[in-house]
Amino acid sequence: MHTVLMLADTPPQTLPARSMMAFTLAAHIILVPMGVAFPLITLVMHGYGLRRADATALLLARRWSAVMAVQFAIGVVTGTVLSLEFGLLWPGMLGRWGDVFGIGFGVEGWAFFLESVLIAVYLYGWRRLPARTHFLLGLPLPLVALLGAFGILAANSWMNTPQGFTLDSAGNPVDVNVRKAVFTPILGAEYWHFVVAMLLTAGFVVAGVYAVGWLRGRRDHYHRLGFTVPFTLAAVFTPVQFLLGDSSARQVFHKQPVKFAAMEIVWRTDTHQPEYIFGRLQPDGSVSGGIRIPQLDSILAGFRPDTRVTGLTSVPASDRPTVHQATLVHWTFDIMVGIGSLLLALALWYAAVWALRRRMPASPWFFRGAAVAGVASVVAVECGWITTEVGRQPWIVYRNMRVADAVTATGSTSLWIMFGVTVAVYVLVFGAFLAVLLRMRARWRGSGGEGGRRPPGEVPEAPLDQVPEAGAPYGPRSTGSRP
Repeated sequence: MHTVLMLADTPPQTLPARSMMAFTLAAHIILVPMGVAFPLITLVMHGYGLRRADATALLLARRWSAVMAVQFAIGVVTGTVLSLEFGLLWPGMLGRWGDVFGIGFGVEGWAFFLESVLIAVYLYGWRRLPARTHFLLGLPLPLVALLGAFGILAANSWMNTPQGFTLDSAGNPVDVNVRKAVFTPILGAEYWHFVVAMLLTAGFVVAGVYAVGWLRGRRDHYHRLGFTVPFTLAAVFTPVQFLLGDSSARQVFHKQPVKFAAMEIVWRTDTHQPEYIFGRLQPDGSVSGGIRIPQLDSILAGFRPDTRVTGLTSVPASDRPTVHQATLVHWTFDIMVGIGSLLLALALWYAAVWALRRRMPASPWFFRGAAVAGVASVVAVECGWITTEVGRQPWIVYRNMRVADAVTATGSTSLWIMFGVTVAVYVLVFGAFLAVLLRMRARWRGSGGEGGRRPPGEVPEAPLDQVPEAGAPYGPRSTGSRP
């Protein structure tokens, strides 16, 4: 939606270019939590199964590793499209700034290569490697996933707080300092906020699948374990994410004050700024609708009501988000915070019942909340990226290059055609992804691991014959077995 809220004097190809980039990024980011955090969740379940001699936990880890591989394959497609779009849609940016911030994409490329190798080894290792060796070979997977996220976030944080270069007389960057270009002032806050968001989202998404099964009466050990492990991980990190989110917002307040003004729809620089929950910014600077809380914005920004908060009018209109863009950023920011608050309440509910009664909550409303928590987390992630990217407008490199100066010279008609083809391809790709997941679910239910009935003609999944000793294989090899 933000792609249509641009200044009128931008080149005509900017709208289709931004629309295509927004669509492909929004689609790709649905897969990112599973790529970054799902390996860790799978290995936690794997380690639990080995330590507790729990065959059900090993079965879950094995099945999750298969989902992880399918998701990674789809992520290869969507990630490659994004990489191509950087060069095709924004040649002005890469042509001038590629030598400065390109190291982040290089790191992500190497991490992607290593992750593909490690996933292949991990999948191959089921029933073929000694249990301890197999588990240890999987341990680098979460670290490599974090490395890939670091590369992307390093590039993005540089776009928000560019440094590590000087400009020559022609305005081109020279004397590049790689260390400063990578470790920008906002990188730490942005990176950890993103990583924990991925862990929360993956945990709630996976737990939500088993919460639905629980609501449908599947109260066996398989569903209990499938819910408890990922939900517990997500619940533990939810309050941590609140602290990280607060730190990240405060970094924006100090390093990108105009973006912060858009997030909080602050029009004029002043102290004692009120906080608006939702509401719409008007062209005259007033706010219509929403809930107004006096002085709270200044208190949140600097812990004091007399904290001076920079307003949008501190810079010319051409150097700041439009009124409509600021409203969009404010709404996405509020939605993200609101979802985070609800997830925190759900996590505290879970923690309180566990601390008092040493069991999961029994209320169906808890499991209803857990069932929708995964989708809500994905929405929060999407809102976070809209806040980050639209709040930086009209800059593609903050205060150094505008979006209009970076866009391709390709005609808008051609770009709209490319956009339409991209949407069609993505519908097919994600449709195939969903079909594969549903087929895997039907096969697993028919294998007996969940107490289901095998469909006619379905080949049963080869079970793990026994819980192995640490140095022993999982069981006899079976050429017909699949992870």
